Amino acid sequence: MKQKTLHQPFEVHVADMDCWNERPLIYHFFEIVRIMDGTGTRETNRNRFQYGPGSIFLFTPLDCRGFDVQTPTRFCSIRFSEVFLSEYKTEQDKDRITAWLKQLETIFAHHNRFEELLIRNEGDCGMIASLISHLITEYEQRQPGHEDNLRHLVTLILNVITRNVHDGRTTDNPGAKEGLINRLLLHIQRHIADPEKLRVDHLAEQFNLSPNYVGEYFRKYTGESLQSYVASSRIKLVAQRLTQSNLTVSEIAAELGYTDESHLSRQFRKHHGTSPSAFRKGIVIAA
Repeated sequence: MKQKTLHQPFEVHVADMDCWNERPLIYHFFEIVRIMDGTGTRETNRNRFQYGPGSIFLFTPLDCRGFDVQTPTRFCSIRFSEVFLSEYKTEQDKDRITAWLKQLETIFAHHNRFEELLIRNEGDCGMIASLISHLITEYEQRQPGHEDNLRHLVTLILNVITRNVHDGRTTDNPGAKEGLINRLLLHIQRHIADPEKLRVDHLAEQFNLSPNYVGEYFRKYTGESLQSYVASSRIKLVAQRLTQSNLTVSEIAAELGYTDESHLSRQFRKHHGTSPSAFRKGIVIAA
């Protein structure tokens, strides 16, 4: 699979896309894409969703993404690394940004894999369009202080998107509109660093399933085993930390619920065929 990296912390592109000539790519950065005109299908992690004017997508690092254009498409792409968002001035800012980025990972990993992300509030659609317009102007003019303004605008855009995701549809409430499998998957994403909350007996109690049926139910609706899904989800977050942060392998292991650094390294090698250190060295990280 071809891969793309970001060579500076922040980029904005407005371009026409008559056709997508490349295979879906894996990108090592966050990206907000807003369709300005045109129709087609976007592919994310082997899922396909229709798009049209005003559609908005947010991709997290290591998402595999591509487009199948039906009519000539013009789009705005806002690309940024974690470095761009995590330039903080105080330890309080650091803690706030770190927690916020983890929330984004959970929300959008779920939506990119299992369902389409929709901005249902018309006012929020208009607000995002306006914010992106201001962001493009700020990026092109590059007036003094523009980097702080860009960071602020990106944060506002992400906050508006996030509140649409948190409009009551993504909840562990058994009465939620989402099916049981979606709530189960979101629970796993939210607690991926807490092995105790991912045990079969805990999931069975949480979602009113028989412990003997949890694994069968999960495979029926996802096509893979519960153990495989949890392992691959955790490894994806490890890869994101390696490409998007300066955390040591030991710190990543502690954050994501591995027994120790050796445990993480063994699991990572199974999935990627290389050590975490070698993987990190092979990726260009924007400074």
